[in-house]
Amino acid sequence: MIAFSQNENEWFVKGYWPWVPLLNKSMEIGQELMGVTEWIPATVPGGVHHDLFQAGLIDNPYVDQNSLKCEWVENRWWMYRTVLRRPEYVGSKIELIFKGLDYEASIYVNQTWIGDHIGMYDQASFDLTELFHKHETLNLIVLFKHAPDEMGQIGRSSLTFTQKSRFGYKWDFSTRLVNIGIWDDVALVVHEDCSIHEMAVTTDVRNDIGVVDIRLNVGTASADCSLDELELIVEIIDSEGNQRASAMGKLDSSNGGFQTELFIEQPSLWYPNGYGEQKLYEVHIRLERLGKLLDERQIQTGIRSLRFSRNEGAPEHSLPYTVIMNDQRIYIKGVNITPLDHLYGNVTEEQYEWLIYLMKQANVNLVRVWGGGIIEKSIFYELCDRHGIMVWQDFIQSSSGVDNIPSKLPQFLQLLKTASTSAIKVKRNHVSLTIWCGGNELMSAENTPVTYDDENVALLQRLVGQLDVQRLFLPTTASGPVEYITDRKGLGHDVHGHWIYRGNPLHYEEYGENDYLFHSEFGVPGVSELKSLNKFLNVGKEQDEPVSMNNNLVWRHHGEWWDTYERDVAFFGETDDLQAFSDGSQWVQAEGLRFILEANQRRKFRNSGSIIWQFNELWPNVSCTNLVDYYGEQKMAYYWVRQAYSPLHVSFDYRKLDYVPGENFTGRIYMHANTGQGTGIVEAQIYDGAGKQLYCERVEVEWDDAQAVLVGNLAYRLPADASGIFVVRLEARDMDHRFISCNEYYFTMNRSEWYKDKHLLANSSELKVVELTDWRQASADGFSLPLLSRTYRLQNTGSAPIYFIRAEEQTGAYWMTADDAYLTLLAGEEREVTITCVEREAAVFETPVVSNGRLPDIRFRAFSESIID
Repeated sequence: MIAFSQNENEWFVKGYWPWVPLLNKSMEIGQELMGVTEWIPATVPGGVHHDLFQAGLIDNPYVDQNSLKCEWVENRWWMYRTVLRRPEYVGSKIELIFKGLDYEASIYVNQTWIGDHIGMYDQASFDLTELFHKHETLNLIVLFKHAPDEMGQIGRSSLTFTQKSRFGYKWDFSTRLVNIGIWDDVALVVHEDCSIHEMAVTTDVRNDIGVVDIRLNVGTASADCSLDELELIVEIIDSEGNQRASAMGKLDSSNGGFQTELFIEQPSLWYPNGYGEQKLYEVHIRLERLGKLLDERQIQTGIRSLRFSRNEGAPEHSLPYTVIMNDQRIYIKGVNITPLDHLYGNVTEEQYEWLIYLMKQANVNLVRVWGGGIIEKSIFYELCDRHGIMVWQDFIQSSSGVDNIPSKLPQFLQLLKTASTSAIKVKRNHVSLTIWCGGNELMSAENTPVTYDDENVALLQRLVGQLDVQRLFLPTTASGPVEYITDRKGLGHDVHGHWIYRGNPLHYEEYGENDYLFHSEFGVPGVSELKSLNKFLNVGKEQDEPVSMNNNLVWRHHGEWWDTYERDVAFFGETDDLQAFSDGSQWVQAEGLRFILEANQRRKFRNSGSIIWQFNELWPNVSCTNLVDYYGEQKMAYYWVRQAYSPLHVSFDYRKLDYVPGENFTGRIYMHANTGQGTGIVEAQIYDGAGKQLYCERVEVEWDDAQAVLVGNLAYRLPADASGIFVVRLEARDMDHRFISCNEYYFTMNRSEWYKDKHLLANSSELKVVELTDWRQASADGFSLPLLSRTYRLQNTGSAPIYFIRAEEQTGAYWMTADDAYLTLLAGEEREVTITCVEREAAVFETPVVSNGRLPDIRFRAFSESIID
């Protein structure tokens, strides 16, 4: 088999009123019926909206409320055209394959209809052999009907009738922008008489020996092909190019099937991020007839054992939420993702790499691909394989609010079966794939998740059991007796919620005292950085000052559910400074998320992990629950999550943020470890807003990876004359005094006056920035991104702390991340910070900013202060 990509062909697209292309000429006057557009250049893979924008036919739908003016697009029919050229080598069969048509399409070649296709996730295949025997070129037309009238976030799941991603019809983090187009690759595939069809590669470890199980079947394109003459040769090659195992064998002549197990002694195992390396092996498979090569496949896989167990102390009827890989329990440090853009067909490989790079740097070890979105492109799973990010894949189903009952409509169940079968067969060969799930928040009754007994879910369970038996299949998420987090003991298994900061002290009491087994979706919203807000808000009097979404339609359009105005004013007071408002809002998000994560980890393996909602966003929001914004910028919460997810760190357990002078201040200190055992020293300090040390104690601690270790209790009576903020700093070092982690927790004597605290807003002009290195190529760590890095020394030359210092890249031509950000320096302290940059890929509707040889321009600033050179 040889595949010839058609993505680079010259493609065009044209819009029509519905049904018009099928008539072509007017019945009344006989004239050709015109389109609603002329033919315009098209991008494949892509989406119609992008092509219309490039042609100047729509305004940028991501700016202000422009998306409302684009809703006509989903209600038109769209015709793509290109010319297919006969490959130089034609073999026995030439097949046209579309990996992703969105959503209902008719295919025409040389003005002759050759077939229809419905659905996004199963490929459409058409035999063009005879046509190419007659013609060197073929005129290809792909005609899309208007988008189906599916439901967005609000509706009835029981009436869902498509396998189209529903977020585009309007979700809490998106607008209504329904994609239409060829969203994945197009190829001409040349087959010999016989070729490899479906293939399944799974791995295991038995008695310290790696096992690679390969199952496939061979199809025939010609009556001349005899299965008895065929032979398969399999090789497994390690990362150094050494052959580690091989096998040869004949096919089952009755069905064309083949199965073999290969064994690798002393295998290099695949581990999740933070637990070990991600060694990959290449599996080479050749199909030969009498020594002649007919077809071949090459895939990468990792060797690892995989099983699942119930949590420590869990009820017997609970599901097994603990992942055990290579005989080691893995504590889930996860994130949920949405698609990367409304126009998911236009997302580039570089954007996928940046997403996974940021996950890896944040110590994430699992990503859930949410069921209201898409089954991702191949590049996503390949990157997860390479970088140790386990994948939890939802099938494409989600709750709807009015009812959340999985659809039982016969046509839907058939579409679900087809799409899910295709997804399993394509994705099961990725070692990162760990969990399948029936869908998002499917319920049989209010607050009651569906079980395996549901007809819809049972269909999916059978498919996974037949096609991918090694992975866990969960009926839905959340799962168990109740859907949402509850303070009733024993009912919380896998729970969702909440998605807001619950308030002080409720937030700390609710999460700190809970007993749920797994926390697969929860979040806290925060306002985007001013740098990003300026890209999609036309700055004017109504946009450039903080405002409630109740009173501003543009802000409401970009994050209606996630308005933080009242919350943030309660914390910090009124301000007309949008940067200051963003800073405060991001602090609340970071504080709220970090506490949840650390509270969950303090119950390690009684609780099996956390999956934050959400890592990214697919269109720009004023405020959202994301850690990384639409433009690839990281919020404060990203860095505090990275601390909480670090392989070795220390945390503080408390129950409120506000105190009064003279009150007893108490909390517990814990040590957390991913792997192994060790000893070290934890130093606990309390200092006031001016940086004056009030308390200091050092404790020696032993840690292991079986559980969170209680270091000790912190107890201190606050001074009678205390005022403003005070800070708990926890610093961990090993016995050789090498730095492990430093976390700081912020409290106040009067929480309604945070903004007015003169120390919190200390003058950052006392920050001295020293460039320790020039820009240089950074270690790519398995990524193809051309990374640049530079190290700086930050020095506080003043007499008071400087709070929440972080870097910003000024040219706009680079993505940027830092190995430390939002850090606080006491008087006289210094810290080294390394900045990593890579040239940005512009977002779909964004005007590219090109570096033109310019290096990144990095500036530092502190909380609510201006940029510092």
